[in-house]
Amino acid sequence: MYIRNSAKAILISGDKILLTKNKDNEGEFYLFPGGGQEHGETIHNALIRECIEETGFNIKVGNLLHIREYIGKNHEYFSFDFTVHQVEYYFICTFVDDISNNQNPTNPDVDQVGIEWVNIRDLMEYRIYPKELRQYIIKFFNGEKASVYLGDIN
Repeated sequence: MYIRNSAKAILISGDKILLTKNKDNEGEFYLFPGGGQEHGETIHNALIRECIEETGFNIKVGNLLHIREYIGKNHEYFSFDFTVHQVEYYFICTFVDDISNNQNPTNPDVDQVGIEWVNIRDLMEYRIYPKELRQYIIKFFNGEKASVYLGDIN
């Protein structure tokens, strides 16, 4: 087994955050844009590539906001995620180009059906993974401090 690194973007415009919209047998769910780091790729370059693939936006990576671990055997989807151990790095990002000029995603994830701007004040009403990160994004938006390392949360 190995531990996988993943980079995720926190992309905020006004009072909204950009998420990928996905669909499974339980319905719609949302994820933060980003994905796995490839061998020989910096974590920043991985995030830039993943954002183009999933959102069509070219981004600039800013400061690290949170680190989250996901140890699958400890969470609700343990039956099929039992062997997964992932460390996710959440960065505050900005758009390189005007957000009205975005292109289509070049390589969306299998379950991805689009992207959506979600009002940050409404995050708790959405099925977003990781669920616990919603409260930390709201705190960040409200100018409140939180730990960088969040631990093994889902």
